[in-house]
Amino acid sequence: MSSNMLLDNMILDNISQTIGNTDLVKIQSLSKLTGCEILLKCEQQNPGGSIKDRAALQIIQDAIASGKLKPGMTIVEGTAGNTGIGLALVAKALGFDLIVVMPKGQTPEKERLIELHGAELRLVDPCPFANQNHFYHTARRIAEENKNYWWADQFENTSNYQAHYQHTAPEIWRQTDGNINAFVSVCGTGGTIGGNSKFFAEKNPEILTWLVDPDGSGIHNYLKTGEYVASEGGSFTEGIAIMRLVENFKAAKIHRSVNLPDKDLVAFSRYVRNHDGIVVGSSTALNVAGAVFAAAKMGKGKRIVTFSCDLGERSYSKLWNSEFLETKDIDPVKQDVKALYQKYIESNDYLEL
Repeated sequence: MSSNMLLDNMILDNISQTIGNTDLVKIQSLSKLTGCEILLKCEQQNPGGSIKDRAALQIIQDAIASGKLKPGMTIVEGTAGNTGIGLALVAKALGFDLIVVMPKGQTPEKERLIELHGAELRLVDPCPFANQNHFYHTARRIAEENKNYWWADQFENTSNYQAHYQHTAPEIWRQTDGNINAFVSVCGTGGTIGGNSKFFAEKNPEILTWLVDPDGSGIHNYLKTGEYVASEGGSFTEGIAIMRLVENFKAAKIHRSVNLPDKDLVAFSRYVRNHDGIVVGSSTALNVAGAVFAAAKMGKGKRIVTFSCDLGERSYSKLWNSEFLETKDIDPVKQDVKALYQKYIESNDYLEL
């Protein structure tokens, strides 16, 4: 039974109040493969279809409470997609307009959804963060140019990680009765891994937080060397490969880190679709691969929690597009999950902190 069934006898004031209280589901196929219990927190159940709804709600609520966001103002944010959708939904529900600045090249599904939810979308050319035309700096400038605009600043605004510290992690704790051995997450703004890992570390220092990073990102290397140096190759995952230390990430309590390639997440996406009926997006596929890697290194009998970050259909044009994958030299048919799991067991290519 859905946890949201608890609300059946309540009439909610607006759609933003349906955010949270998502279900926790056992991935049967991967649990059988690994001998661990691999659990998926179903964040696609949020009304905006992603885990970013939580951060969007907390950011806006906190800004209203502090007086920084007043009636009649317009919210501005730079995003690779899901935060923009979440902010658009919450903004409209609470009476605000939203301007979203997004780099070109994200999935068209996300672009459409931002506009569908009533936000104004402004696309900019992708460029390095040091370039002042980067989507982050562009959003900041737009907000600074109008006194009636307010910049959400999801990367540095710690309401982001607080959403997970105050709500997401306590939900998982209640759903598992505090019985978990590991938490696995990708990292974009750092809010999800920051808030959840901080909560779990305070509740039980024995719970291991694993960060899983895609090719082309610098977070794994930062944890290894203290410098943001991109790993070899690149990834078609979106909103993950951050190359700087931000405030939300500073809250994170990370114990293990691993860098996995796109071909691995393609393999796991097909495996859980075919065996469990779970259609995942690219971030979720990377989370799932990371959970299997954690299981391989920690041994049988462990309980491992990770996130379904968003609706799988948002990755249709990349992760689920055979023609696109062919340009990346990835053949979904040739990916062998059982062989991958054995490779993970034998691998020493991960970081212990």
